[in-house]
Amino acid sequence: MKIAVIGAGAWGTTLANTLAKKGLDTYLWVREKELSDEINKTGYNSVFLPDFKLSENLKASSDAEEVITGADYYVLVVPSQFLRSALIEMKRYFPENPAVICASKGIELNTGAPMSQVVNEALEGLNPRFAHLSGPTFAYELSSELPTSIVLGCEDEKLAAEVQDFFSTPYLRIYTNPDYRGVEIGGAIKNIMAIAAGMADGLKFGHNTRAALITRGIAEMSRLGKAMGAQASTFMGLSGMGDLVLTCTGDLSRNRQVGIKLGQGLKLSEILKMRMVAEGVKTTESVHLLAKKLGVELPITEQVYKILYEDKDPATAVRDLMNRDLKAE
Repeated sequence: MKIAVIGAGAWGTTLANTLAKKGLDTYLWVREKELSDEINKTGYNSVFLPDFKLSENLKASSDAEEVITGADYYVLVVPSQFLRSALIEMKRYFPENPAVICASKGIELNTGAPMSQVVNEALEGLNPRFAHLSGPTFAYELSSELPTSIVLGCEDEKLAAEVQDFFSTPYLRIYTNPDYRGVEIGGAIKNIMAIAAGMADGLKFGHNTRAALITRGIAEMSRLGKAMGAQASTFMGLSGMGDLVLTCTGDLSRNRQVGIKLGQGLKLSEILKMRMVAEGVKTTESVHLLAKKLGVELPITEQVYKILYEDKDPATAVRDLMNRDLKAE
């Protein structure tokens, strides 16, 4: 069995290494040839996962044809805003009915498309079998083999069982859920809420504020998810509640760190100059536009959008949230 992992950031490298350590024939596509050569020569990804020696069984390559051709499963870990272009570029190497496991979290800008739609459109004519992997995961902790649980959203029971089996290890537990749409929406929106929680911390608000943000964040996830055909119960699981708690409280969350800087008074342009890139920044823009298109009210997302893209003062945004019309929970 050959597994192709496409995307060599911290999470992609971690997933590939987890599979390689099990003895599976694992190939990792790395965009930069210099980095793929380094991984093969030294066993380290010094750019994205410098603290961990990688399995000798892991094969890195910048040649998409070498990585993709003949694979049985394809794990996609390309940043969400670049997934479509990457797949279109590589489409000629994919077989018909490829088993695609997407681990990219986000909503595509301009189109408002979730990753399942991006995959289906980019691989149009190949009829991909789709699954989405999401949940509360920091790459550093999984690479350290700390106990971790994630969820695989997949309608295809056979594919779900296969992926659950080969991904599972003594320290990585995989659950399955047929509601792939809910799984992918939860993984995207939690990044927005992590920015909001970080801002609250940067403003030196307390635990009350953070708890309220997490709870109302789940409400926003559920509201948008239901409008897109997801099940509300999915957001109480690992890709909703689990991932939201992790990214809103964990210091390893890049989205939360961006929020902290915003709360401390820095502007987004200043933060981006520090190379603090987080998926939630673009996801906020795409989800804001998608919510307007669907007519779904997302008050926290709206305020985060205004802070990021309209230079609104974070403290003013909090005041506006607190002064909204009173209503039932």
